[in-house]
Amino acid sequence: MQYLRYFLASLFTLVSFSLAAAPKPIVLQGAMDVEVNYMVEQLQNKQEVTFGSWTFWTGTIDDYPVIVSRTEVGIANASASTTLAIEKFSPGMIINQGTSGGHDPELYRGDIVLAVKSFNMGANRSEFSKVEEGIQPEKWKNFTVTMRLREDNKFVEHDAFYSTPELVDFAYKNVKHPAQGKGVIGTADEWNREVARINWLHKTYQTAAEEMESSSAALVAEAYKVPFIGIRILSNTDLHNQDFDPATAITNQKYVIDFVKQWIAKQK
Repeated sequence: MQYLRYFLASLFTLVSFSLAAAPKPIVLQGAMDVEVNYMVEQLQNKQEVTFGSWTFWTGTIDDYPVIVSRTEVGIANASASTTLAIEKFSPGMIINQGTSGGHDPELYRGDIVLAVKSFNMGANRSEFSKVEEGIQPEKWKNFTVTMRLREDNKFVEHDAFYSTPELVDFAYKNVKHPAQGKGVIGTADEWNREVARINWLHKTYQTAAEEMESSSAALVAEAYKVPFIGIRILSNTDLHNQDFDPATAITNQKYVIDFVKQWIAKQK
């Protein structure tokens, strides 16, 4: 009996130590196949699992747990897949990455934006006007109630969601790319190609680029208090007549994998 108690105590200690020592995985998100395929290829010990419409690939990079998440396109998909990622895998970091359209005239296709913050650019509120006054979208205000969260059952207002500063600074200082910078990402279920509107959005909200997922993923990460960073590459910009180039999605994934490898090395 004494031997059995000793054995069970030792086993409990071993299991407890293993659980305590196990690092929390890094989740890498992309909306489309072209935005995740390269990252999936980098995983060792790869396994695929699907919940509803959302697929995840679990594995390791440099012996560290990493999960690639195909979020699918848009705000609702990003929220659902991020919630699943947190509930199912308890990550220590979420990286939302992929392609984007340029808003800043100083940026060109292939440039990378590290999201200092992202916000729901597609949520707008207009004041009453008579029918003869027409439509005046330049007077619309961002409807920030869509970014409201609760903590301890009390409302917490947000007008944007900030990437974890340490992650942004780490990427900026350590990961090399010919043209990268910090900026604001506008998220919406939109693809804007009217140059006048793009210019207005940039002037009004200082947006560097637009896409369809980052702010939604950041909202969920904030709700669960999971460190987060958005990393976006310009795949197209109508400000310079540069059409969508799918090769940029590969470039951005290579940047993210470089980030992950350097981050992992820092933890060892």
